[in-house]
Amino acid sequence: MVGFKPLVWGLLACQPLAQAYLNAEDAASASELSRLVSQAYNQSIDSLSSSNGSCTLETVHVRRNWDVFSTAEKKEYIDAVLCLQSTSPKTPASVAPGVKTRYDDFVATHINQTLEIHYTGTFLIWHRTFVWVFDQALREECGYSGAFPYWDWPSTTENLEKSSVFDGSDTSLSGNGWHIPHEGEIVLSLGDYAPVILPPGNGGGCVVSGPFVNYTINLGPAALALPGNRTLAVANPLDYNPRCFRRDLTTEIIRSLANYTAVVDLITQNDDIWDFEMVMQGVPGSGVIGVHGGGHYSMGGDPGRDLYVSPGDPAFWHHHRMIDRVYWIWQNLDPATRITAISGTGTFLNDPVSANTTLDTEINYGYAVPGQFVMRDLMSTIEGKFCYIYE
Repeated sequence: MVGFKPLVWGLLACQPLAQAYLNAEDAASASELSRLVSQAYNQSIDSLSSSNGSCTLETVHVRRNWDVFSTAEKKEYIDAVLCLQSTSPKTPASVAPGVKTRYDDFVATHINQTLEIHYTGTFLIWHRTFVWVFDQALREECGYSGAFPYWDWPSTTENLEKSSVFDGSDTSLSGNGWHIPHEGEIVLSLGDYAPVILPPGNGGGCVVSGPFVNYTINLGPAALALPGNRTLAVANPLDYNPRCFRRDLTTEIIRSLANYTAVVDLITQNDDIWDFEMVMQGVPGSGVIGVHGGGHYSMGGDPGRDLYVSPGDPAFWHHHRMIDRVYWIWQNLDPATRITAISGTGTFLNDPVSANTTLDTEINYGYAVPGQFVMRDLMSTIEGKFCYIYE
């Protein structure tokens, strides 16, 4: 397991449904994003139509916006996540004493590999596959049969607490935490770069509503950013440390970092894969944390603002399916050059110095799922291991 240190991160977003509160620039970007999604979708359909592989128009799965799921569909998905949170783990206690559920297997894997899967050549593909293996566990171990959902960040920039993801209803991923007085702004530091300052939300305490109100966080914290320029960490984040699930929803962060214009600019102004994923995560020294960090820090709380332990928040999976969706759009706008595009090394900002990532690079998911995965089998969502597209 690599050492732990406070880190800054980033992200991106999609699916435009222009709304009355959008300004003129963002409304135009919403329309442009819709066009880009259609182009990527049509490209995928054309590829499937001419495919001789096992993924075809008849077998492909379509990932969908959580907003369009029916009540029954949302509850089936939520029940499957709750199932993993009540199923026995596969990680030995000798490896991670704090892993108490099958869900915790995935959190522990992310904790162990954080410094090898952010600001690296594997960032996008490692997380694409991480979400996919989690989804397979929902299907194979908990009987989930529906589509897999993503969180459409730009459409939630008016008010996170009123969005279908976070409104606290029994068809949400639970809402905000109870309000606690904050001790200043959130200060994110990365080495010698100037810090990034973010506003706190209006929650911060234990989640008070929705299906995950009684959910217990067992692992971490490893690098939990708190208001007032504080970072909370335990000696070993893999130890057992049970505590309530906290949120600090912050609409201002999602509004400024993951709006329609930010997403369109990310997709259209970064032709190189390294530029694309760096802007997505937030270029160190740029003063912003990108749409990746925008999504995570807008969730807030514990574990949402902890780079290592963040999969502990059930919204992590919606969030990272959206990251993958934007990556899928970007790839399919120029598939001939972008499907297999790789750039970067194997360690966080190449510290310590590590080998370049290639199509032959192997990745793994610890005790969450056995075996090694090879990058070349994971680059396309309709070839190799996968068979899915987005709408």
